[in-house]
Amino acid sequence: MKKPCTLLGILLILTLLLAPVVLAAEGDAAAALEPPKIDTGDTTFDVLSIIMQSFICLGVISIQWVLWGYSLAFGPDINHLLGSLDWVGLSSVGIDPNPDYAATIPQLAFMIFQGVFAIITPAIISGSVAGRVKFPAFVVFVLLWATLVYDPVAHWVWGVGGWLREYGVLDFAGGTVVHIISGVSGLVFALMIGKRKGYGSEVMAPHHLPMTVLGAALLWFGWFGFNAGSALGANGLATVAFVTTHVAASAATVSWVLAEWLYHGKPTLLGAASGCIAGLVAITPAAGFVTVPSAIIMGLLGGVICFFAVAIAKHKFGYDDSLDAFGVHGVGGTFGAIATGFFASTAVNPAGADGLFYGNAAQVFKQLAGVGTSWIFAAVMTFLIVKAIGLFMQVKADDEQQVQGMDITEHGERGYAYQDLMTGSPLNISPINISGNEVTVKETTLA
Repeated sequence: MKKPCTLLGILLILTLLLAPVVLAAEGDAAAALEPPKIDTGDTTFDVLSIIMQSFICLGVISIQWVLWGYSLAFGPDINHLLGSLDWVGLSSVGIDPNPDYAATIPQLAFMIFQGVFAIITPAIISGSVAGRVKFPAFVVFVLLWATLVYDPVAHWVWGVGGWLREYGVLDFAGGTVVHIISGVSGLVFALMIGKRKGYGSEVMAPHHLPMTVLGAALLWFGWFGFNAGSALGANGLATVAFVTTHVAASAATVSWVLAEWLYHGKPTLLGAASGCIAGLVAITPAAGFVTVPSAIIMGLLGGVICFFAVAIAKHKFGYDDSLDAFGVHGVGGTFGAIATGFFASTAVNPAGADGLFYGNAAQVFKQLAGVGTSWIFAAVMTFLIVKAIGLFMQVKADDEQQVQGMDITEHGERGYAYQDLMTGSPLNISPINISGNEVTVKETTLA
């Protein structure tokens, strides 16, 4: 009796030992019969394609702005709708100040300062459609969008003779001109091309939180240049805009984190970073028109409003706004522009107007007119531009391209040397030979 039991035990042990070998052999045979397939769980990080979309705006829009964009936005007015082409190629734009815009600085300096606004605005749109737009289509889109959307709206609000400026709409540094039209356009673009493959069914965690926070910190600091710089002088108004910008961002950071803490049960670093951007967006149209206490209130409200737009509304309606460009910029810019109509005070800026809380209810309706116009124009024009581009080229990457990653399919690059170690793809590294002080890897395959 003992011998059969001993034999069975030995057979069992041998079976357990040999099972991995047998299964591996079967796996090799199956692999030989079936071609390798892309595993959606191994989707690579699209970090380079997103950076590239923003970086290319620096090149493309800078040239567009110099050649014709600045003239369309700030050139001599045509029927309150658009600047003429008198300043094409910066003709008549030199180091002498233009008293209509900045009487104490060279017009060339004013031109390039405004050019940065023109660059950043279409770059914001990339956040809504990240991970699924073909690069050639994106380049064509931003060039057309800057010409047909940004430049006209900039003229309406900031250009001498622009109809919204003449009507009395207040926008100190880009609530309507930058944030509303980019956020709304991003939403329309995202809805038109649909969701990323796997959206809603696969975990799409933030790519690199330390990098995200570093970027938010740089934005917070850089925003002082946008808002305080819009005073166009080193003066008291610039100081007001600097301080209101900072306290609004601070307040929104706190209110977003508190709202998130109460709603989700944990305060997150991503939430803090998102909150500061929401506050910066909300205060942008009002930075040079409101008091510091008013800026704190706007920041507190802006943080909560944008949190609910991102954490609740987006999921309720099911749209794929990849980096929440609409939830933060579109919603935050809309809130900030309307709130300017409540909190603006001529005691802060005599060149502005009083808002509702200072006895001028009409300013709220003017702000609403600016907001509504910006929403409708941006939405309609973006729809037409994307439709037109789609007639000539592929706009959205197909499923296979998205799974491989836009970094690879569009640019042929990887963001990290050992990216597959992080994405879970198989890594085949042959034994390492060590000869003297030289260490070599015979063959490495990042599949």
